[in-house]
Amino acid sequence: MVESPPSSMAVQRAMNESARDLDEAVLAPMGGGGDRLRIAICTDTFVPQLNGVARTLFRLCEALRDRGCAVRVFAPSDPSAPSLPNVRRYASVPFWGYPELRLALPGVSAMRKALTNWRANLVHAATPFGVGYAGRAAARLLGIPFVTSYHTSLAAYARFYGLGALSRPGWHYLRWFHNGGARTFVPTRAIRDELAERGFERLAIWGRGVDAANFHPRWRSVELRRELGASEDTVLVGYVGRLAIEKGVDTLVDAMRLVRSAAPSVRFALAGDGPAADRCRARAPHDVTFLGRIEGARLSAFYASCDVLVFPSHTDTFGNVLLEAMASRLAIIAADTPATREVLDGNAGVTFPPDDAPVLAARILALASTPLQRHALAQSALAAARRRSWDDVFDELLAAYESVRDSHRASEWSEKARRRGKASRFAQPAPIPSD
Repeated sequence: MVESPPSSMAVQRAMNESARDLDEAVLAPMGGGGDRLRIAICTDTFVPQLNGVARTLFRLCEALRDRGCAVRVFAPSDPSAPSLPNVRRYASVPFWGYPELRLALPGVSAMRKALTNWRANLVHAATPFGVGYAGRAAARLLGIPFVTSYHTSLAAYARFYGLGALSRPGWHYLRWFHNGGARTFVPTRAIRDELAERGFERLAIWGRGVDAANFHPRWRSVELRRELGASEDTVLVGYVGRLAIEKGVDTLVDAMRLVRSAAPSVRFALAGDGPAADRCRARAPHDVTFLGRIEGARLSAFYASCDVLVFPSHTDTFGNVLLEAMASRLAIIAADTPATREVLDGNAGVTFPPDDAPVLAARILALASTPLQRHALAQSALAAARRRSWDDVFDELLAAYESVRDSHRASEWSEKARRRGKASRFAQPAPIPSD
């Protein structure tokens, strides 16, 4: 019997079941003398949005539940979101630059009341916008331990949308936002070092893993390759991600045009959607396949059915698709950044200078014409991906959460003891004068 990856409907059912389980964990009595972590995750993006932050946070919720924690997510409303009882959503509007993303501005007093009623004892702000800002402010007012995570180079994004003048104040705001927490979790050593140079404090690494069941070479599909115009002798080059200018898609399209003129046998297929989708379709060679947004079984099969994955972004702080492609045994060609080199682990892919379409085209042509090198890179990528365990990642994060909570408690006890000591000194009776 041929095994199949989970379908989109199965993924959605699992999300709903996880949500119910999470809610049961939320409503269960607190045990262990109040030692149980009750974590409020404040984020401006969450499922069903398809991006690395939303997917990572959903997986985090499941992992924390499995480890006995109570979790509640605070996020913007979304017309396509299923009703999840463990998620508190706030009225929102589409973001002008990204209609797929939503902006919400919950009041600090409302967030403060929600955290108090739910008895949160740790707040994790995953984004620095409306919901994350409200979570930060409310946590500090309530004296709840507060941590942040850094997922997106927002200052770098500003340059791509004609907002370069905001880059400097953007860094100032981000530094203020994150330095207000007991920890700022970052995905790689490279990002940690960059932020440290910019004055960010108390940085800790929260790495990433990969789901080796959903992303695996066994999901390679001859039928899907045929649908994409590729025979077994064709080199199929894929892209997975948002179609947005900050993701380097203009460089990718320019490279595709150069490759198609030199090697018509190479085929390209792009999975994803975004604000630059129409622009990419208009500029790409006529035989490039645009699959739009895909997930579940089709995404698993798409990865495994490609031979090469191109990752042209140089703004990503991690790039979850890199690990998914590596676990699917693909040769990787990625824009050369410190964070990407760290993910590729030395020999799991080749790089090209960011925004350099001719060099990217040359890298594609080189791998297309040398199957032995392509296969060697793919095997190295698979081996590197298998060393990335989500269990290890979340065990380390939970230990960091507990450390923050325990340090906060110790600080509170110390302060109370200091106040009691001060009060007792003032309460000492006056000495009796000697004769």
